[in-house]
Amino acid sequence: MSGTQPVTVGPPSSEGGRPVYIRGVPVGHAHGLWDLVVFLHRADLREGLADEDQIAASPLIKWLGGGADQWEP
Repeated sequence: MSGTQPVTVGPPSSEGGRPVYIRGVPVGHAHGLWDLVVFLHRADLREGLADEDQIAASPLIKWLGGGADQWEP
């Protein structure tokens, strides 16, 4: 699921938020960029992904069904 991008953020779900996969493994459901910061730190992916602005612009993240600003269906 990840290819050259180790992080995949799935499309917004009907309940809100988005599923997050790191290296193809589901790690949780994010309801905003701050949740991604937490998941990435837990996975030791901190370099260049330390805050919400860096995460929103990172080429390491594949966004499905909308970009970093879409969290609701």
